[in-house]
Amino acid sequence: MGEMPMSKIHEILQFTNHVIQGRWFSLFASFLIMAGAGATYLFGTYSKEIKSSLGYDQTTLNLLGFFKDLGANVGVFSGLLAEITPTWFVLLVGASMNFIGYFMIWLSIAGKIPKPNVWLMSMYICIGANSQNFANTGALVTSVRNFPQSRGNMIGLLKGFTGLSGAILTQLYLALYGNDATSLVLLIAWLPAAISLIFVYTIREMRVVNQPNQLKVFNYCLAIAIVLALFLMVMTLVERAVSFTHAAYVATATVACALLFTPLLVFVREELLSVFRKENPPRVPGVVVVVEKEDTNNLKCLSFNDIFLNKPERGEDYSILQALFSTDMLILFVATFCGLGTSLTAVDNLGQIGESLGYPTTTIKSFVSLLSIWNFFGRIFSGFVSEALLVKYKFPRTLMMTLVLLLSCIGLLLIAFPFNGSVYVASVIIGFSFGAQLPLLFSIISELFGLKYYSTLFNCGQLASPLGSYILNVKVTGPLYDREALKDLARRGLTRSSVKELTCIGNQCYRQAFIILASVAFFGALASLVLVARTRKFYKGDIYKKFREQAEATEAEMASTNNK
Repeated sequence: MGEMPMSKIHEILQFTNHVIQGRWFSLFASFLIMAGAGATYLFGTYSKEIKSSLGYDQTTLNLLGFFKDLGANVGVFSGLLAEITPTWFVLLVGASMNFIGYFMIWLSIAGKIPKPNVWLMSMYICIGANSQNFANTGALVTSVRNFPQSRGNMIGLLKGFTGLSGAILTQLYLALYGNDATSLVLLIAWLPAAISLIFVYTIREMRVVNQPNQLKVFNYCLAIAIVLALFLMVMTLVERAVSFTHAAYVATATVACALLFTPLLVFVREELLSVFRKENPPRVPGVVVVVEKEDTNNLKCLSFNDIFLNKPERGEDYSILQALFSTDMLILFVATFCGLGTSLTAVDNLGQIGESLGYPTTTIKSFVSLLSIWNFFGRIFSGFVSEALLVKYKFPRTLMMTLVLLLSCIGLLLIAFPFNGSVYVASVIIGFSFGAQLPLLFSIISELFGLKYYSTLFNCGQLASPLGSYILNVKVTGPLYDREALKDLARRGLTRSSVKELTCIGNQCYRQAFIILASVAFFGALASLVLVARTRKFYKGDIYKKFREQAEATEAEMASTNNK
């Protein structure tokens, strides 16, 4: 066979460069980063290891859960950093924090270092969890700006992969380390950091252009993601029923990784089609596709009237202070406090809920995995379905938020009043409603307050979540659980000093706490309904009109440049 002509090699290299520099490859890199950014959802898997190895009671463990939620949801620093530094720096900082935080936790529970104080463990888990905000800011915000007319689909996919990451990381750690929860912490220390380092220069903001196949490409990605989720769900259930060999775990993890990389084939195909259509020819010198950071002088102080009185119309670019001091953001804060606060509390206590109701360890792990997978379906559903309903029927996302919060009330009540198998159903409902809230929150913020300061605003929007988690988890659920556990010890004639680990067994352990949580979630639904009324007129309009016009202007400019 003859050698390949140099011209052919040059074309292949040129096309490869075109793919790597394009929006689709940047999106693929974002998928991978987000698929590794959900380590916080595995807390229910390794929290028992922390509790037993360090001798904590449930209140102390819930305190660690609060600092995890605090780190995971206080992303203002990452947002502000993204306003003044390039995306690669944001991802690099996040990778460093991820490794440092979780590696120190692994050293602690593996006995590699002396037992740390509770405040030190709280700091470790807060740092590790906070790293996911840098992945969110770097990957999610950039992708939304690159595909502004499909933001619901985009956020649903990206947060969906984050929701799946718990199940993906579980399969990987079983393949690499076996059934060892301590090694799971080691995996989530190095793997997400490594992914961010590999793609640190790939993810960047680019000029927006219209592509006719864009929705079809997202639907392909949706199909692939659903297949991946179903595969993980089936394998999770099978692994609980059948004893797997190490080779079987390796095979399962390999298939999961292959499905995770399948969107790359779709994106390469789309880039080929775009070249053939001559709608997006390979980039040549002089065609600017990367968006530079705006002048940081835009982060200027505003007068009292500008902040509180002379605000832009909904959908226009609000300043950070204008958005934070708006009535709409206040209502979102209340709804997030109630919705995500109750959901995070349920997620963090799921392992102990299963234990209190007498489920075996393997079944409890199934609850955690089911919650992670249905968390994914909630994110995908709220992203794609809310986008379709919005575009076709002008159905407001705020109303979708109300319905999701009402659904979460049902899941919380199933734990308050358990029956045989009810925790399976509760895991699905809570996972679905928890997952659905985040894409809706992020989409609503981008639609009401614009994209100019979205890096900061979407991180500010979830600040209520750790506050809700602290009050509802540390101050309500933990003490109520410990009180029931002490009653159980007293009935057996024992005291707290008689046992290393404070454990409660029975339906009463979480009943009172979850009745309170269900009531709080219902109040959040009512608050969300107020926002529905306030934004009804806005959602009846064409909220994507200006982005279509910007894309058309960019296409005309790029066509003019390429013709010179």
